[in-house]
Amino acid sequence: DTSLAEVNSFSPSMPISPSSMINQYKFEDEPELRDLFITVDDPESHITAIETFITYRVVTKTSRGEFDSSEYEVRRRYQDFLWLKSKLEEAHPTLIIPPLPEKFIMKGMVERFSDEFIETRRKALHKFLNRIADHPTLTFNEDFKIFLTAQAWELSSHKKQGPGLLSRMGQTVRAVASSVRGGVKNRPEIFTEMNNYMETFSQKINVVDKIAHRIYKEEREYFNEMKEYGPIHTLWSASEEDIADSLKGVASCIDKCCKATEKRMAGLSENLLPILHEYVLYSEILMGVLKRRDQIQGELDSKVDALANKKTEKDLLSEEIGKLEDKVECANNALKADWDRWKQNMQCDMRSTFTNVAENNLHYYEE
Repeated sequence: DTSLAEVNSFSPSMPISPSSMINQYKFEDEPELRDLFITVDDPESHITAIETFITYRVVTKTSRGEFDSSEYEVRRRYQDFLWLKSKLEEAHPTLIIPPLPEKFIMKGMVERFSDEFIETRRKALHKFLNRIADHPTLTFNEDFKIFLTAQAWELSSHKKQGPGLLSRMGQTVRAVASSVRGGVKNRPEIFTEMNNYMETFSQKINVVDKIAHRIYKEEREYFNEMKEYGPIHTLWSASEEDIADSLKGVASCIDKCCKATEKRMAGLSENLLPILHEYVLYSEILMGVLKRRDQIQGELDSKVDALANKKTEKDLLSEEIGKLEDKVECANNALKADWDRWKQNMQCDMRSTFTNVAENNLHYYEE
């Protein structure tokens, strides 16, 4: 829209930037397309003889026919979110499941169960569920529906029907054993390219994440030092009549700088750091998804080798190979479609995040 380009983003009368306005227009169009809205809010502390934990209210509004009601309200704790993630990974091994906020909390920045910790986690859990809701396949997963609609006792009963710990451990051991055996012989080129891309992406996002933490740490140290200087100049003005006004002026300027710096720090901790941490986790998740795809491919390759070496049981092996070929094709198609979608979302998130950081810096220096 050419009218957006003509607007001066530095104008004080314009509270939002052109890029923010474009995002706003997109959100206004979205409700017509979406039929599932989820909110995570109202954290509550629970203290028992065994543990202390937080539950969050999950409110769901939907117009989908498969739901019995148009609105649900349940309370969930972090362990329930963890269960949902594991069930999604189990049902869709080659889809990119959004990360949970376990590692979002920056070491040394917030304490466990502090208001800041709880709010950071709440935002991340809200994003986790909405990323699933926006996913074309995951949004229709039955366990996701149960998570959103079942009361606590119903969810607890449903969880007990899942595979046991030993079964899950067996799957993990098999996955590790498969990855240790070496590369896949017939891996399509597109997945080798994905693997190379993710290795580079992982290195770069980890470096950017470390730099962002260092910037935040230095900013906080600068802020803490500056906070001491304002009161010192005010006290000094009381004993220096000739330059009292000048000293008070300096104290006032320092106070304004303090407030501007605090606002910039809030922008970093709320907008930049959580996004970078999320994509650090995404890089780990994607490497895991690619390994699982290779595992399915490796299973097919081993059966094809077995068929070439065996003269008996050919019919049985041929049937197994047919099923595995279908499984590999499904896994490949699922990952390819999800890959394009993930890359698009990642680039959009990064562009939006760094644009916001740049805008915050501009406002900071103007102030």
